[in-house]
Amino acid sequence: MSRKTFWKNLRRDRQLVFMLIPVVIFFAVFSYYPLYGILIAFKDYSISKGILGSPWAGLRYFRQFFLSPYFGRLLRNTVLISVYSLLWGFPVPIIFALLLNEFKDGKFKRLIQTVSYLPHFISLVVICGILIDIFSPQGGVVNALLYSLTGKRINFFGEPEWFRTMYVGSGVWQEFGWNSIIYLAAITGINPDLYEAARIDGAGRLRQIWHVTLPGIKPTILTLLILNLGNIMSVGYEKIILLYSPTTYETADVISTYVYRTGLLSQQYSYAGAVGLFNSVINIAILVLCNFAGKKLFGVGIW
Repeated sequence: MSRKTFWKNLRRDRQLVFMLIPVVIFFAVFSYYPLYGILIAFKDYSISKGILGSPWAGLRYFRQFFLSPYFGRLLRNTVLISVYSLLWGFPVPIIFALLLNEFKDGKFKRLIQTVSYLPHFISLVVICGILIDIFSPQGGVVNALLYSLTGKRINFFGEPEWFRTMYVGSGVWQEFGWNSIIYLAAITGINPDLYEAARIDGAGRLRQIWHVTLPGIKPTILTLLILNLGNIMSVGYEKIILLYSPTTYETADVISTYVYRTGLLSQQYSYAGAVGLFNSVINIAILVLCNFAGKKLFGVGIW
């Protein structure tokens, strides 16, 4: 592109450029500039000396993490919680969107949508409080029902074997309605003539879903699947910290909660930075690999 053409296009699209400037500034300030802080993972960081003034440590803190007795547990818990969340949380919004699309009553459909979206907008702290109250061994509705049926109570958030089930199940309940929005939008983009042709050929509801709806939203499903696989190591610490306790560290402690404890509570900033950087690098590698596989196998990728 010549210089003259560049300025001509810039003048023509100046309104779009002005709209883009705040977005560029936002990402530059809050996403790219903080990357400078990655250096603390390779330094013996001291607040008084600053990042540049702190002595170089090389890969010391990475080796410390890999040799830590917690490394295997953290990696296993992070991967298992992510995989379980993906296996249960990814198909449920798709199924919900397909079922919701079959409703012809507009008012009832909107009511169902609204009810399913509500948990997404409730504060995570409130959600965790509700879960703890409902499943509490003393006075919880679920345990009261269990006790009346079996004579036993279960400490759902105090026993390690129950933590992942509670975490994944509550996450699916909270987000499936909100996550279904993008699939409903993709469904509305399917040509209605395809459904008409399928009905003429004698296809019932199930066959229309299988041969028209699912192929129509296949690119959306694959794109979101790649993005979800790219975040397989990104288990947020907020909800886990609100729900776990030392008794459930065996199955609940993940990399992000470990970074929180070592970095903010123990003030081991360089060590926590190294652990967090390791987690991010693994995420990027998985994302690139999944995108490559998606393009090769299905012709769909995010870049």
